[in-house]
Amino acid sequence: MKTVLMSGGSGGIGSAIRATLEACGYCVVNIGRTQAEIVCDLQDAVGLEKALKTWLKTNTVDVLIHCAGVGVFEPHETLSAAKIKTLVDTNLTAPLVITSVCLRALCQTKGHVISIASVEATRHAKYSALYTATKSGLRDFGLCLFEEVRKQGVRVTTINPDMTKTPFFDTLHFEPSACEESYLLPQTLAQTVKHVLETKGVVTDITVRPQRVGIAKKTFTCKG
Repeated sequence: MKTVLMSGGSGGIGSAIRATLEACGYCVVNIGRTQAEIVCDLQDAVGLEKALKTWLKTNTVDVLIHCAGVGVFEPHETLSAAKIKTLVDTNLTAPLVITSVCLRALCQTKGHVISIASVEATRHAKYSALYTATKSGLRDFGLCLFEEVRKQGVRVTTINPDMTKTPFFDTLHFEPSACEESYLLPQTLAQTVKHVLETKGVVTDITVRPQRVGIAKKTFTCKG
């Protein structure tokens, strides 16, 4: 049985990926603060490194999936240092640290690294500077890493999903529209992961988009 080590496997896209891969016979180990086999704060780089090194002493890894992520879409001048650090630590630093710790093990198994980035990593949008910076960094990391480890037999894939109907939008001021053709489902991305794992060659970079464009702005009512 092959082992999948992943972050963000407790909800949204990650939960769908986990369910799909477990149905295919993979053993999935999640990293996170809740519903995780490796309990760790992804924003604590030192603690994360220590926890993974301990786990790898008695385990191997065949597939590494980076799926944890947070978003903010606000004027950059309004963002605090704490919020900037949260996004950078979660969306970029954690995947870099996890990959660094696991890379030798992945070379031994000729494994696969898969990062869930974002369509925002491929374009430039208003109020997305911080989020795009983290996801573009993750995407470019994957493309560079493939050139570094391809001789060792390690495959590297970055998946760039467009708007996907998940709790990601719960804290944002917008969400996918009601039109079913304007958003992706988490299961679609899970099937994309399954596809790239089963592909004989290497899918280094893939963008998945809905057929139509549709964004709904949320309306908030004052209480009291």
